Amino acid sequence: MHVRILGGTTEARRLAELLHGVPGLRPTSSLAGRVASPRLPPGEVRVGGFGGVEGLAAWLREHAVDVLVDATHPFAGTISFHAAPAAAGARVPLIALRRPGWVPVAGDDWHEAGFLEQAAGLLPSLGRRVFLTTGRTGLAAFASLGDLWFLVRSVDAPEAPAPARMQVLLDRGPFTLQGERELLLRHRIDVVVTKDSGGSATAPKLTAAREAGVPVLVVRRPRVPDGVRVVAEPEEVVDWIGKRLHLPTFPDAD
Repeated sequence: MHVRILGGTTEARRLAELLHGVPGLRPTSSLAGRVASPRLPPGEVRVGGFGGVEGLAAWLREHAVDVLVDATHPFAGTISFHAAPAAAGARVPLIALRRPGWVPVAGDDWHEAGFLEQAAGLLPSLGRRVFLTTGRTGLAAFASLGDLWFLVRSVDAPEAPAPARMQVLLDRGPFTLQGERELLLRHRIDVVVTKDSGGSATAPKLTAAREAGVPVLVVRRPRVPDGVRVVAEPEEVVDWIGKRLHLPTFPDAD
């Protein structure tokens, strides 16, 4: 049974680990290739795009995929909206693995935006020294804000266009609460901008901002395509695959 995992996330790697070596299963992973040195999951890995909906559907048929798992980043919206019609066209069952989004707690000063350009429009009213953690590919939305100073954190070096007054911090999570506290203090940050990526690896910045009384501008995640089943944990995908494929034995997901 061929299980294709559209991955690149911690949850996708965990799912590949759970499925790797299970008799009767052939889990393979696909990465978009946007990160120079990704953390590779076990098993076969494919890097690169598929050529849109038709290309992905053809690939699923050609490689006899039995189950497609969309375990991409919550903000990798394009591939998710390609996966749904491609899976339907190839008659391949599809399930989406999405970590839960963040939820504000008492003391948080959160402001929401639907997309990066809207966040850029709101930003001047919230602060002047910005900790921008939305990734390297979306900096163009903030390039016109010449009066603001940005600390940009990303895994790889950002691409132009970008804000003129910018310091780049190349780093990869998980991050510690103490480290985030020190970062906000050292750079005199007065507003944090983040996507609602969810998970624990980058969540300490939210706690640090709350403690410091710093507002957080949160970009809401795009929706999952209609009709696609969504689960929050890799173990739930394991259980779903086992039932779907009627496997006699399956890994214990402790």
